[in-house]
Amino acid sequence: MKFTCAALFTALLAAAANAAAVPLTTRDVFTPPVTYPHAGTVWVSGQTHNVTWDTSNAPAQITNKIGMIFLRKTDLTTPLILADNFDILLGRIEVKVPLVVEGSDYQLVLFGDSGNFSPEFTIQGSGIAF
Repeated sequence: MKFTCAALFTALLAAAANAAAVPLTTRDVFTPPVTYPHAGTVWVSGQTHNVTWDTSNAPAQITNKIGMIFLRKTDLTTPLILADNFDILLGRIEVKVPLVVEGSDYQLVLFGDSGNFSPEFTIQGSGIAF
């Protein structure tokens, strides 16, 4: 089959017209505020806690519903994943507090559509000697 420039140009225009006719679904970025842990919370390494976030204002079309929670310390997000592969609309997920250096400058980062930080909270050691 032999194509001329005019035939190729016509085919490209037809493809572009068809692509423009496909309706696009608008999706919204959802950044739910973390409600727990909150300022003043104290976690102990080895315990489990329910991290919670407010889903009451979730848009109908969310760009990314798959959530992940990372631990953050002193303005640096660590590679510690506390939870992943959960539905961001659940509003809560249980996590186990990792063994980390004690401090009062920890935060959680809730990822889904975008990252959202918890207030700073404290993590203490378990008191178990290793």
